[in-house]
Formats: sequence, structure tokens, C-alpha cells
Amino acid sequence: MNTQPEEMYDAIVVGTGISGGWAAKELCEAGLKTLVLERGRMVKHIEDYPTANMDPWDFKFKGQQTREEAAKQFKQARTGYTTNKAHSHFFVNDLDHPYNETRRFDWMRGYHVGGRSIMWGRQSYRWSDFDFEANKKEGIAVDWPVRYKDIAPWYDKVEEYIGVSGSLDGLPQLPDGKFGPPMAMNCVEEEVKKNIAANYKDRIMTIGRCAHITGTKSFEGRSSCQYRNRCMRGCPFGAYFSSNSSTLPAAEKTGNMTIRPFSIVHEVVYDDKTGLASGVKVIDTETNEKLEFKSKVIFLCASAIATASILMQSKSDRFPNGLGNDSGELGHNIMDHHFRVGASGKFDGFDDKYYKGRRANGVYIPRFRNLGGDTDMPNFKRGYGYQGGASRGDWTEAVAELGYGPELKEAIGKPGGWTMGVTAFGECLPYHDNKMTLDYDKKDKWGLPTITFDAGWKENEWEMRKDMKQQAVEMLTKAGFKDVQAYDSPGAPGLGIHEMGTARMGRDPKTSVVNANNQVHTVPNVYVTDGAFMASASCVNPSLTYMAFTARAAAHAAEQLKNGKFSV
Repeated sequence: MNTQPEEMYDAIVVGTGISGGWAAKELCEAGLKTLVLERGRMVKHIEDYPTANMDPWDFKFKGQQTREEAAKQFKQARTGYTTNKAHSHFFVNDLDHPYNETRRFDWMRGYHVGGRSIMWGRQSYRWSDFDFEANKKEGIAVDWPVRYKDIAPWYDKVEEYIGVSGSLDGLPQLPDGKFGPPMAMNCVEEEVKKNIAANYKDRIMTIGRCAHITGTKSFEGRSSCQYRNRCMRGCPFGAYFSSNSSTLPAAEKTGNMTIRPFSIVHEVVYDDKTGLASGVKVIDTETNEKLEFKSKVIFLCASAIATASILMQSKSDRFPNGLGNDSGELGHNIMDHHFRVGASGKFDGFDDKYYKGRRANGVYIPRFRNLGGDTDMPNFKRGYGYQGGASRGDWTEAVAELGYGPELKEAIGKPGGWTMGVTAFGECLPYHDNKMTLDYDKKDKWGLPTITFDAGWKENEWEMRKDMKQQAVEMLTKAGFKDVQAYDSPGAPGLGIHEMGTARMGRDPKTSVVNANNQVHTVPNVYVTDGAFMASASCVNPSLTYMAFTARAAAHAAEQLKNGKFSV
């Protein structure tokens, strides 16, 4: 780790997750000497996935955390993920990394090289012009300065590189992409797909589009999905996309990347003379040493909340309220997807059928509301999609009842009946008063201000949820399910782990923070390419869009440097 503060880099990338990995790869491959800064520890592909090959019996207490361990992740546990020691080590210690809540916000974080690209759900869907045009058509928030045609070639590039499996469905609201072979549905899912097609003209069920390698195409250093469904532990096969298995090794291969973990970036340094950023200020988390690194271009990819925090802390005479914050929108317009509403039911038949492996993917019912004509709803805007799947009941409920003996052996040899559930993911509108602020009275262990959240769902989301639940029940009932049960457990923003919008993109510096190329309007050598730049949320998982915009922005930055811009 030969990082010298006095050295001038072509580019600095802050963060190593979904966006940071792509920024590092693209900038390094463009020939730029790039410093990549990560606030957490190093995680090396394969060797730093300690639980990847462990079986349930290899864990103490069935993998459950002790009380002492759980007390350190009391907010991270709101997802349910951290209660399992198979992957709890990839989520932060809440005592070391506190935050505040005026209204509840579930901020899930992974502070290590690779960030949440190790733990993400891997669902990968393109946006359409329904998404990019919605704000303008409805007069909500600000218009996106891009359209689908602008980003489509970059979706192509990203999908072909990361490996996305899926089927071509021909839907205008969910554009097709460059897919590997789709994963197979099981027999009940195929039956439901057929029944939905027979009962509805406005919707379909398809297999999820996920960033898992399938088929015969070769990906350097990575192999096809093994259907183990242990993805959140880190995949030693590199079968699903992560920064660790894919983009960071590509960046390293160029010889242009210097990566420095244990480095908290807390300020972008602004130069009044040039009107540009000259570098970043860093705290070494191991030594508490304060450092400053210089570069010609800076990519902020620390995640929507952390990136906004860095910009807010970057104060100067020119920017007393935070770098690039002339609009006053920095930290506002927090969005996430509201979910955990849907239905489940039992399916009679196919008792002689089962399935192979543990498919790390579900089925998907794309958005069918507010697309024009009969699909338009009078009581809410935008739409939602469903994720879910069918399976046969497992035997774990019988273990405690039967204990050990011949009854148990007989029970575990007989799978239960078929059940299926679907969960809706709905779009949240961008509201100015859904925001984060900095609390300088409550500081963390490094003396930095903590973040306070004040965000919540509003009438549009609550009205949408009514329809999400009703349609889930109706579809499963029409598809032939018995004992269909609805559920609605809304939780709070953050729980979807798709937080976005804190430094939104727009056409006008008076109402937005970054422009169409992801540049801060008033400091053009600073690019924001994580979830912070999003001007609306769509209803699909956003990571593919982050990657596409990051690749596009990196190409723009490299071209600007090539043309002699950004001389600091």
C-alpha cells in the first residue's frame, strides 16, 4: 500500500462497492492512475469468505448470534440478515458506526472492500422511459436530464461484463438486455406463469433477471452458478457479480490502481482559484492519522448516504452549506422501495415433483400499473413489481416436535406440499422533506458528525400498498392456490437497502446537485455515481442502473482529462 499524500493521481474513487468497483475498472482501463479509498477492511476474493463452504452443522448454536454479538448489530438486525453468523460479519457494528433517527430509518451497511456488492440481492433490471419521463409528465420533483436511449448502450456494456441471466420478455416497461440463459422455473411456477397469462392481458410472470453467470460464455476468473444459494457469504466461484470477483481485479490488472483500505474520506477539498476540487481529506482508521490526497478527478461512490455526508462536510467560503449545494437539495429527497406486502398460498398437485439445487433467484411479475389506458390508477402514481417463488415445505418444523429417532428419519424423507409467495416492491416518490442532516454534537469515534434521518412513507405509498396486497391475493387465487393469505409489514425506509436521491441529478443547478454526466454542477471534476444521484426511484432494483451510469460517467471523465480539462 504505497500511497503518498504528496502524489498527484489522475483520479480518486471513494468506495469499492457496486459503483466504486466500476469506476475503478473504467478509469484504470482508460489509463488513469487511480487511488481507490475504502473506509473498511480489505476483503480479498475467495480467501476472505470464511463461511462460504460451511454447512449448518459447522456453526455453533445453529449459526445464531450470541446476545453479546447481537447487541453490536441491533440496527443491522432489522433486516433479519445479521442474526445468522454465516454472513453477519459483512455488516457493520452499530456501536462503532452510530446514526440517529428522527423517524425510523434502517441503514444497512458493509464497511469493507467490495461493500454491499458482496451481500446484494443481484436482481438486475433496466429502467425504461416510463421511469425517466415520469417526473416531467407528472410535475413531480425534477426532470431527469437523460432518457433510456442515452443509457441503453451502457446497460449493454454492464450486462455483458457482469453476466446477467434472464429471459427476453418484450415489455416496454422492462426493456430486454444482453442476457445469459435464464434459470429454470420449477413445475408449480410454470403452472402459475401459464395461469397468469390465461387470466390477465396486462401482466406476465417471468424468471428473475439476476447477475449470475449461466451458460457457456467465459468470464475471466469466474465460473457458472453452482446453485448453492450461499451468495451473501461471498461466492468463491465468482458466479455472481461482485466488485471483489470482477471489477476490482480488472482494475488491478491494469497496474493503474492503488487501493487503500481503512481510509475514511470525510471532505472534498475545493480550490477557489480553479473552481475545481483538488483532492480529499482522509482519516486512517488504524492510526487516526489525517491525510490529504490530490487528484484531477474525484468519483464519489461511497453510497447515497455516505456520499451526501462527505459533500455536506465539504464546506468552504464558496460552499458554506456543502460542496455543490447551491440548490439546497443536498441530503434531501431520500427514496427507497417500500415492500414486504403480498400474499402466499398452498398448491395442490405435483406431489411427485421436486426441484434440483437451491436456485439463488426467484420469479418476477413486472410492473403493470400506470402504464397508460386501463392500467392507470386514480389513487396513486407509479407502480410496483413482485418477486417470489414456489417451493415444497421443508422439514425443519418437524425436528423440534419429533426429536431423534425413526419418526424423524421418515419425516425428513417426505417433502411437504407446495407453497408460493409473492412480495411487492413499490416505487417511492421523491419528497424534499425526506432528508438526512449532520449532527455535530453527536460525533463518532473519529470525531466526525453522525447522520440523522428524517424520512417516511406518504399517502401515495400507502394507497399503492392497498393495491399491492389486493392484486397479490387475486393473482394467486386465480392461479389455483388454496388458503391464500395476505400480509403487509411496511417497515421503514432503508429496509429495502435501495436508499437513493440525496444529491439528485437534474438539468438546473438551482434545483439539483449533479448534471446529466453525474458531475457536480458547480464543481465539474467531482462525479457522483452511486445512489445519491437518482432523481426518482422506479420500482426495480437500482444497482444495474448505478453501474451503467458509472461506466458512462467514467468514460466522460477520461475524455475530459484527455482534452486537457480539470487542470488543478
